[in-house]
Amino acid sequence: RDFNERCAQCSEVNWGLTDGGRFYCRSCHNVTERTREVVNTDFITNSRVQTISKGVRKQEKNDGGCEWYICEGFQLVLKKQAEALEALGVCPQMKDEILCNFWRCYLQKSKQAYCKRPAGEIVKALSACESSTDVDSDPERPSLLHLLSVSESEGDLQTDCSFASSVSKVSESTSVYSGSVDGSLYLMKNQKERLRMTMPMTLSFCYMALLWLREPITLSELLRFVVEGHIPYLNVFQHFPEKMKLCGLDLRIFYVESWPAYEEVFNKMHELAAFLDLPRFPDITDSCFLHPDMLCMKYLMEANLPDELHNWTCRVVKKIGIGEADFLTLMPGNKSTRKVKYDVLAAAVIVVVLKLLFLLDDHYEWLLSEFAEERNKNNTEGGPYFEFKKWYEVVKQSLDVEQKKLDEERAKYLWRCEKPLFYSVKNKSKVLKRRQMVVNLQNQFGKLSGSVRRAEKPNPSSFQLSWSEENTDGSCFHGHSLKGVLQEKCGLLTAMNPDYWLCTVKLCNEKLCGHLAHYREVEFPQSYHFVLGLFSFLLRIQPSYIHDEVCMIEHKLFNKKLYKKLKYNTVLRK
Repeated sequence: RDFNERCAQCSEVNWGLTDGGRFYCRSCHNVTERTREVVNTDFITNSRVQTISKGVRKQEKNDGGCEWYICEGFQLVLKKQAEALEALGVCPQMKDEILCNFWRCYLQKSKQAYCKRPAGEIVKALSACESSTDVDSDPERPSLLHLLSVSESEGDLQTDCSFASSVSKVSESTSVYSGSVDGSLYLMKNQKERLRMTMPMTLSFCYMALLWLREPITLSELLRFVVEGHIPYLNVFQHFPEKMKLCGLDLRIFYVESWPAYEEVFNKMHELAAFLDLPRFPDITDSCFLHPDMLCMKYLMEANLPDELHNWTCRVVKKIGIGEADFLTLMPGNKSTRKVKYDVLAAAVIVVVLKLLFLLDDHYEWLLSEFAEERNKNNTEGGPYFEFKKWYEVVKQSLDVEQKKLDEERAKYLWRCEKPLFYSVKNKSKVLKRRQMVVNLQNQFGKLSGSVRRAEKPNPSSFQLSWSEENTDGSCFHGHSLKGVLQEKCGLLTAMNPDYWLCTVKLCNEKLCGHLAHYREVEFPQSYHFVLGLFSFLLRIQPSYIHDEVCMIEHKLFNKKLYKKLKYNTVLRK
């Protein structure tokens, strides 16, 4: 109350005290260098002692590190990932507003920051890994300052934890070694009351922010950029400040040795959205990139299919109502709505259209190819007829080359990071010596063998397969016509093929077995398997996920016929 100076940042007079004894502004959270004068009557009567506390982030004498918390490490990971996405062209609003607010909300909901720690419950707070405000200080004061703002410096991470010394004593007394304050407590299995942060969840945060802004990046593209090294994920802890020592149990949290899985990131994103109690996301309309009509156009181009197929994909989307905003828009916590995988849904629509026109039964599509080949020999006007057989040969050759290249890159990938890692203090010196020896040997053998340095990673692209209409070899099928497979009926173009085979007659319970239908390659035609494999490569997911969406679309498309058939079979059984 005796400190009446105005804040240099917002000109307000509304001061509080940090745990280190410094004054901070409750309006803008600006921390000053001024400290509080403390009168200690227990020491000497009528004497005044002024102390300047260094706060809870005390420097260690042994390795020069500072006290840091696991949530601060994930905060740095999110910051690096957001900066990488911004460099790829994502709106800057994602980092400073959307992702920052999501992260603040998560810290509060998980009771790691922005909350009041109950007095006398230090043990419970330690087990829950809380980092909150001091009991005697203002409970509204935030625990983390300058979370993901642009002005934040990596070397000045300010986590205000009133019980840091208590956590330090507990951590030091345990036999498990950890560089962070709460590394051992973070991995405790009794933390069922909150959604514990993991490395795949950082990508869930990013995808949730991209979805909120309706950015033109699908989840499959996000994960592909991670694998290609455009977004920090593997060994991202190498970018931590030098004072944040990472060792022991911290490696189990931040050190990953596998590529992020589509299903895990997708499911965690929906769990996060429900955990944070987020409102309905902005509507996915027909003008958004994530709309099936837009994504179908993109994947038709990348799969080297005729442009005329887009009219058919739009008809299917409209027929079954999967282009409506209520179906596509995410509503967190609403269990009645289906979780939409936008990229997988668009690929499945294309597969259904190919089945409608070409049947894909290893017989009918080849007959149509022979018919189109004969027509192309005598065709002198208009564009060439689409030949499925020729398209299959061209795309398969290119797909095999790209798949082989991808397999080689994954096989050659060095999972070991450049920064030495150690799990205990005793082994630290040995690890550093061995690492230095390995580096020296690699440099010597590299000079002797004359090995070439690795080429720089290519620029990121939304397209993995490119086809140019300027090629004279006829390898581009974008402008080819579908006249060979269509017929005019009642003023509308319909498929010459009157038949259709279903992938499954009855869908499974997705909650029980995890899939709507089971996919086994030997049970389906090779043409169908090839088309699934093509989109599986483009999306970097298992073919079974696309097969699930195909079955869902088929049941929406032929719902009345299936209902009549199932009802008829039930009557016969009775």
